[in-house]
Amino acid sequence: MKRSAKVLAFFMLALLLLATTGCNKLRARDQLNKGVQAYKNNKFEDAIEKFKNAVALDPSLSVAQLYLATAYANQCTPGVDTPENNRTCDQAIQSFKDVSAKDPNNLTAVKGIASLYFQMKKFDDAKEYNRKAITIDPKDAEAYYSIGVIDWTQTYTPRMEARNKLGLKPDEPLKDKKVCEDVKDKNSQLIDEGMKALDKALEIRPDYDDAMAYYNLLWREKADIECGDPAAREADLKQADTWVDKTLAVKKEKAEKAAQQSGGITLDQNAK
Repeated sequence: MKRSAKVLAFFMLALLLLATTGCNKLRARDQLNKGVQAYKNNKFEDAIEKFKNAVALDPSLSVAQLYLATAYANQCTPGVDTPENNRTCDQAIQSFKDVSAKDPNNLTAVKGIASLYFQMKKFDDAKEYNRKAITIDPKDAEAYYSIGVIDWTQTYTPRMEARNKLGLKPDEPLKDKKVCEDVKDKNSQLIDEGMKALDKALEIRPDYDDAMAYYNLLWREKADIECGDPAAREADLKQADTWVDKTLAVKKEKAEKAAQQSGGITLDQNAK
C-alpha cells in the first residue's frame, strides 16, 4: 500500500509539473504577443519587459529571445559611446548570442551581432560575424558587402588623419613619402580584402549598386597610397570613375523599372 501511495504521489506530481509547464508556455505566448504589439507601437521598453517575461516563462521559445534581442538593438544608438548606450548594445549582442547558441545557423542572430559590433565601431568583431554569416549562407551578398564597407571604414580614417595633418587639398596626393608609406602599410591589406569581398557580393548580385559605390571608394583609397607613382594613381582614379558610372547606370535602370511597375513617369535628368 505504501508503495502504491508513493507511485500515486509521484504520478500526481508529474501531472502538476506538466500542467504548470503547459500553463507557463501559454503565458509565455501571451507575453510574446503583447511584446510584439508594444514593439509595433514603438513602446520599446515595455516590449523588452514583455519579451523578457516570455523568455523566463519558456526558455525554449526562441522567437521571444530573437524579439528581445531586436528590441534591445533598436534602443542601441550608433556611434554613441556612453555607459548606458553601450550596456544596451551589449544586452542586444548577448541576446542574439543566446539565440545563436541554441541555433548556430540562425542567420538573423549572427547578422544582428555583426551589425551591432559595426555600430559600436568594433570592426574586427563585426567582420568575424559577417564571415560566420557567409559560412551559414555562402550566397549572402549583404555579408560580403558589409565586409567591404568595414574595410573601407578602416582605411578611410587613418588616410584622412594623415591628409589633415599635412593640410592637403582634396585632389592632392599624399606628397610626404614617409607618411604615404605608413598609410600604405596600414591600408593595403584592408583595401585588397574589401575589393575581394565586394567582388563576391557583385558576383552574387550583379546589380548591387551599393557594392559598386563602395568599390569606387576603395579604388580612391588605393589611389592615395600609390606613393610617388602618378601614373598608377591616375589609373586607380579612372577605375573609381568607372564604378561611379556603373553605379549611376544601375540606379537609373532600377528607377525606370520601378516607375514602369508603378505606372509612373521617370524624367530624363539631362532634359532641358
